[in-house]
Amino acid sequence: MSGPKKCRLRWFLIANLDKFVCIKNIGMKVVVRTLVFIYQWLVFVPVLIVLTLITALAVMIFSPIFGNKFWGYYPPKWWSKLVCWFALCRIKSFGHENLNPKQSYVFVANHQGAFDIFLVYGFLNQNIKWVQKQSLRRIPFVGKASEIAGHVFVDNSSPKARARTILEVKKQIVDGVSVMMFPEGSRTKTGKLGRFHKGAFQIAIDLKLPIVPLTINGSYDVLSVNSLLIRPGKLELIIHQPISTQNLTEEDIPSLMEQTEEIIAAGLWPKYK
Repeated sequence: MSGPKKCRLRWFLIANLDKFVCIKNIGMKVVVRTLVFIYQWLVFVPVLIVLTLITALAVMIFSPIFGNKFWGYYPPKWWSKLVCWFALCRIKSFGHENLNPKQSYVFVANHQGAFDIFLVYGFLNQNIKWVQKQSLRRIPFVGKASEIAGHVFVDNSSPKARARTILEVKKQIVDGVSVMMFPEGSRTKTGKLGRFHKGAFQIAIDLKLPIVPLTINGSYDVLSVNSLLIRPGKLELIIHQPISTQNLTEEDIPSLMEQTEEIIAAGLWPKYK
C-alpha cells in the first residue's frame, strides 16, 4: 500500500470512529473491523517497529554523550505521541495546572493496558523515570535503552535489594525529574482497579516526595492484556492534586494507599468501577 493511500485510510478511520462504535449493521461492522485489521498490520505495526528502533538507538547513542535528562525523555515522549497518533487514538488530558515543573513527584496510576505507557510518557508533560519490572530489561533494544535513559528496574528479592532500588531512584530525581509507577504491578484483566502494592508509597515517604495520583481511562478498550488487536478509541489522563508525604512515616502507608486508590477510582469511567 503506497504512502498516500495509507494516509487516506488512516484519516478515513479516525474521522469515522464515533460512527463505528454505534454501528448496528453486522455487515458494516465486518467491513470496519477488516479495515482496522488491515491498517493495523500494514501501517501501524511496521511504523511502531521503526519508531521503537529509532527511539531506542537515539537514547543509546546520545544519552551517554549529552546526558539522559533530555535524551532519556524527549525521544521517548515523541515516540509515545506518534504511537498514539498512528493507533488512531484521541487523547484528552486534564490537571496539568496541579503540577510544578521544578518539583519532583512520585506519580502513581491505574494500569489498564499497554497504551498506559504511551499516554503517560507522551502527555503527562513531566520528565519522568519509570520504576519497572526486571522482565522489561530483556526486551531487545528497549531494555538497554531504558537502562541508559536512567529508568529503574525493581528488585524485590530481598530487603537489601529493595534498599538499592530506592537509592537508584534517589539518584534520578534531580532538577524536577520525577518517578512513575503502577502500584497494581501488572495490567488489569477486567479494566477495573486492582490491589495496590506499597512500593511506590514507601519510596515517596522515604524520599519525602509528593504522591500524584493519575487516572487512566480507555487504555483497556484500546488494547487489553489478552489482545493483539488494537481497537482505536479515546484515551484520557487525569492528573489529580499532589498528596504531601512530608510528615508521614511508614505507619501511614496503608492510609496513604487507601487515599490514593480512592482518588484514582473516583476519576474512572463508570464502566471501569
